[in-house]
Amino acid sequence: MPQAAKELYRSANGDKWSLVLDDTMARPQVLHEPNRASGGQASRTEIGDFLVRDAHGPQHAELLRLIGSLVE
Repeated sequence: MPQAAKELYRSANGDKWSLVLDDTMARPQVLHEPNRASGGQASRTEIGDFLVRDAHGPQHAELLRLIGSLVE
């Protein structure tokens, strides 16, 4: 079954952050897919950890905006 994902932010260098649902625990996580040039591996982070770790980027602001839109 395909994984549901909501793209949060795509940087100018091609890195991409998406909100995804963990298939096993049914918990939302942030999926970071680095650009090809960086050679990095995709990683998943729990939302709470994502928001407290270096939380000053546009990807963090977009996640907070999305969360806020749920209660408007």
